[in-house]
Amino acid sequence: MSMLVEKPIHCLSFDVEEHFQVSAFWSDARRQEWDRYESRVERNTQLLAELLAKHGMKATFFILGWVAERHPELVKSLAAQGHEVASHGYGHELVTAQSPEQFRQDVRMAKNILEDLTGNSVVGYRAPSFSITSETEWALSILVEEGYQYDSSVYDRFHRTEKGTLPAEMFQIYTPAGAIWEVPPSTYKALGFQIPVAGGGYFRLFPYAVSRALLRRLESQGRTLIMYLHPWEIDPHQPRMDGPWLSQIRHYLNLGKTQARLSQLLADFNFGSIRDIVVSHREIRSVTYSSQSPVAIHE
Repeated sequence: MSMLVEKPIHCLSFDVEEHFQVSAFWSDARRQEWDRYESRVERNTQLLAELLAKHGMKATFFILGWVAERHPELVKSLAAQGHEVASHGYGHELVTAQSPEQFRQDVRMAKNILEDLTGNSVVGYRAPSFSITSETEWALSILVEEGYQYDSSVYDRFHRTEKGTLPAEMFQIYTPAGAIWEVPPSTYKALGFQIPVAGGGYFRLFPYAVSRALLRRLESQGRTLIMYLHPWEIDPHQPRMDGPWLSQIRHYLNLGKTQARLSQLLADFNFGSIRDIVVSHREIRSVTYSSQSPVAIHE
């Protein structure tokens, strides 16, 4: 009699922001108009939660403090359903556009808002547009000082693999303030480059069969998949924003296909929150990384 083999558990995450807050359409003038735009984030995020419940899975929701202030019941509901509530910062400002003190205030404010709403510690952070780079490594020390235990902001995509210095999976980075776990979105090594397969625009660009094949290969190598999407990516009817033509293409490409693809992804793979995976990974791998020298971050 054959034995049922349990599928590996991977990480699924969502960056909870409004469709008009994406960096591709950023401008100081538009930033001042945020409260005048139609809010669609609550409906879209609830649809994601319903889809996860249908498949019996949990995820990590990196929520903007700005969004949490305006939709507190959404944050409470996600936490009550057993999902991890993590921080996406407060105002969706790129780390590269902030001073260290501005960044500290941003991540502290977001953490306080989310913790007050859920009653739980917020231990994870993801920067808008993955903007922790070699220029902003100082941000990791601040995250440690502010009580964050892991970061998911370093996305090592499109670099030549022989020149890369980052491990393929989650690892510890040592800062002057202490160690923090880095949880990079998944990439696949091909043609000498790190090809992004973790989600977002790449999940919408590649046919799902291609994404699934690449993810299966990573899974067969024993890799933990780190996937990400945004609530606005399942909303093909969102109002169109003015912006550069390339940004328009990247943002609106295949929005009508994303929800079906995500549903198939949940049927094909098994997912949980980043927090739960980091805890188990830390218990298994902490000794492995305890003697490593710091890892250099590049862009």
